[in-house]
Amino acid sequence: QVQLVESGGGLVQAGGSLRLSCAASGIIFSIYAMGWHRQAPGKQRELVATISSVGNTNYADSVKGRFTISRDNAKNTMYLEMNSLKPEDTAVYYCYAVRLGVPNPHYYWGQGTQVTVSS
Repeated sequence: QVQLVESGGGLVQAGGSLRLSCAASGIIFSIYAMGWHRQAPGKQRELVATISSVGNTNYADSVKGRFTISRDNAKNTMYLEMNSLKPEDTAVYYCYAVRLGVPNPHYYWGQGTQVTVSS
């Protein structure tokens, strides 16, 4: 059974930092691409950052230079370091895992973790 469990969310003041973690089980973690999405109240879910199985990263323009995605294959865990947080970063953050390069790739999702940035 595949499980993705996010942690590290919370309440922080604008300008502060948080580190989200996504612990995976039930998959061969090292061959999966991973990423983070977020969904703010009343808004569509949006891509935040991705990291390939070999460590290539990609970021939404809104978080470039402030957020850093990384992974530790030995710990089956992905991270999102968030610095210089803004109130508009407030959202539920979801991690996902997907094995690319196969027919009909399936996305696995975590349950989400709330990030609230106060002004």
